[in-house]
Amino acid sequence: MYLTEYLRSRRVWFKSLPHAPASSAERLAARLHVSGRAVAKAVLMRVGGEDWLAVLPATSRIDVARLAAALHRDPSEVRLATAEEVARRFPNCEPGAIPPFGRLYGIATIVDPSLIQPEIAFAAHTRHEGLRMRFADYEAVETPLRAEFAAPISPAPAPSPSPHRRAG
Repeated sequence: MYLTEYLRSRRVWFKSLPHAPASSAERLAARLHVSGRAVAKAVLMRVGGEDWLAVLPATSRIDVARLAAALHRDPSEVRLATAEEVARRFPNCEPGAIPPFGRLYGIATIVDPSLIQPEIAFAAHTRHEGLRMRFADYEAVETPLRAEFAAPISPAPAPSPSPHRRAG
C-alpha cells in the first residue's frame, strides 16, 4: 500500500509536495524551502536481529550509544542497515526516499522528540515527492516509541584567516 492511500484510509490531512529530485533529507529540506529541523529523516537500523526505523530531523545524526540505551541494548548490537538490507526492506522506495512509517513495513519506529514541530515534511517513496502533515497526526497514526537519540550535525568549521594575509 502506498503511503498516500494509507494516510487517506486513516482520514489524516497531508499535502503532497512535488519537487526536483532530492537524494537526502537535507536536500529535501532545501528543495521544499523549509527548515531541516522540520524534515523527518528515516534511517533503517539493525538492532540485534531486529529492524528499527529511527526518525529524526534532517539536521541531526544518530548517536548510536543513545539509541542503544533507549532500546535497552548494548551499543555493539546497533548498526546502520546496509544498502542491500534497506532495498530488501523498502522495495517500493527509491534510495534516499524512505518514509518515516515503519508500521507500513512491519518495522518498529523510534522518533527523537527534537523532530516535534507543528508540521513535518518527509520523503514519500520517491526522490521527487514529499509529504507534509501535522506531527500530532503522524504520531497518532504511527505510534512510535519516543526517545532521545539524535545529535546535531556539526557545521563545517569556518576557514581560519591566513596568518600571511595583510590588512588593507
